[in-house]
Amino acid sequence: MSEELEIKELEDVVVRFSGDSGDGMQLAGNIFSTVSATVGNSISTFPDYPADIRAPQGSLTGVSGFQVHIGAGQVFTPGDKCDVLVAMNAAALKTQYKYAKPGAAIIIDTDSFGPKDLEKAAFKTEDYLGEMGIDPDRVIACPITQMVKDCLADSGMDVKAMVKCRNMFALGLVCWLFDRDLDIAFNFLKEKFAKKAGVAEANIKVIQAGYDYGHNTHSSVANVYRIETKNKVPGRYMDITGNKATAYGLIAAAEKAGLKLYLGSYPITPATDVLHELSKHKSLGVTTVQCEDEIAGCASALGASFAGALAVTSTSGPGICLKSEAMNLGVIMELPIVVLDVQRGGPATGLPTKSEQTDLLQVLFGRNGESPLPVMAATSPTDCFDSAFMAAKMALENMTPVVLLTDAYVANGSGALKLPNLDEYPAINPPYVTEDMKGTWTPYQRNERGVRYWAVPGTEGFTHILGGLEKDNKTGAISTDPENHNLMTQLRQQKIDNIQVPDLEVIGDVDDAELLIVGFGGTYGHLHAAMDEMRAAGKKVALAHFKYIRPLPKNTAEVMKKYPKVVVAEQNMGQLAGYLRMKVDGFVPYQFNQVKGQPFVVNELVNSFNEIINK
Repeated sequence: MSEELEIKELEDVVVRFSGDSGDGMQLAGNIFSTVSATVGNSISTFPDYPADIRAPQGSLTGVSGFQVHIGAGQVFTPGDKCDVLVAMNAAALKTQYKYAKPGAAIIIDTDSFGPKDLEKAAFKTEDYLGEMGIDPDRVIACPITQMVKDCLADSGMDVKAMVKCRNMFALGLVCWLFDRDLDIAFNFLKEKFAKKAGVAEANIKVIQAGYDYGHNTHSSVANVYRIETKNKVPGRYMDITGNKATAYGLIAAAEKAGLKLYLGSYPITPATDVLHELSKHKSLGVTTVQCEDEIAGCASALGASFAGALAVTSTSGPGICLKSEAMNLGVIMELPIVVLDVQRGGPATGLPTKSEQTDLLQVLFGRNGESPLPVMAATSPTDCFDSAFMAAKMALENMTPVVLLTDAYVANGSGALKLPNLDEYPAINPPYVTEDMKGTWTPYQRNERGVRYWAVPGTEGFTHILGGLEKDNKTGAISTDPENHNLMTQLRQQKIDNIQVPDLEVIGDVDDAELLIVGFGGTYGHLHAAMDEMRAAGKKVALAHFKYIRPLPKNTAEVMKKYPKVVVAEQNMGQLAGYLRMKVDGFVPYQFNQVKGQPFVVNELVNSFNEIINK
């Protein structure tokens, strides 16, 4: 870094990488977030990619984006709009400029703004900046494609392979702009392309070229910025996506319980990465089976559970529809499985790469008969680790299927996770049969919490049969007796009601809030940021966010009735609000509902919540 160049410190910054689906924007964004997390910055990311398997090159529908928010202190969202926009082609500039702040720096590859590119992007003139009202002084216009070709001219790579490295040039330029350490990026690429040393070397060379371009030309539409870490808890951190954190949490739970981990799954966006990740860990006692369909995925998990494994099945909303019968089988047989639902836009195929919270009522009630099972919702990418661990603990200790809700935003987004110490996590103690029960035990004999005892097949003296037909409470034999069915229905419900979950925590102006904001799952960061912004403006606001939805925390009614105004904000048409009205007598909240397939915009939340306060 040259001595005369001023380096300004920022509290936080938002960068958005955008280009064709094949331009590697997700990789560039991931590397930048990894570099930032490694130096201790707080991060929140949002991959935003199209549903098309491969849209026509340069088309408006084929633009892929990756937004990352890095901060000196805690950041809760990927940011409403970006401070720096990387637009690798004309279509990216056309579709992504709306996500840029006024005055944002814009990096473009001028080689991808030719007449044909502009025509595909529906520009009417060659003055694309003027047409969009963009100040040229805010634009770092660089012939990235040609410079990459020049950089790799002696590499022996063909032109197509060279052009694939363009994303690394843009990444190098962004790393220069924010004073990032390139060694971390280099190590990332060496590890990713460990079996392709030539590819790693080429990408490293191009990152360095992008960094040097910024350094040598001082292409500082703004100056060079540094974001120092503040109040970080010491420890080892990694940039982790929600899906990967979920996989690791399940592995940790299996290790804690002393069980093998089994995943029965059928590929579906956006849940498939959990299958991919778990399939890499056979050495840790993980078995994964890519089944022929969703039904088989859930049914095979039930078989693995019956055999004594920690069993999981993963899917998204359409798969939950198909798994519902097998989930019901788990309810009546009282077998522990974790059902992971990574929610996406619906109905039907809907918006497969976008995010919603529209499966809540389906997982609560979308099965035939009285079918109670616990439901949890992870609140952030890093929280997916703890949520997966606790969902597994709840399933194993209460002999029940448990649904863990995440969503596409949480699953594909990432955060800086402090590597956990398993010694600090609670024990997992399934209710196994004991030797003194031999000869007297029956399949639906229950402990003091109403949970039936688990007899793993092969345990001498505990041979038994389970199935989908109702069983006699005392003998375990098939029963059609009406009084017995009523009793078993009550016992299955009471078992779920007996599960102890943490009290609902209220943060913010706990004692005197004018407005209580209520949400669940992956909207936590945006609702927290909205509350912070409103409190900074002098409003009295608090936030209560649900992680445990069935059973509800014991203090739910007390919290909901404590404040003069309550707004339930969710990415559906009011499913949590309706559920709370059912469970809390006289509860009539305000509602904020959006179903756009995109995360909330903090500014919109603030405006809406202020209107409610002012009514």
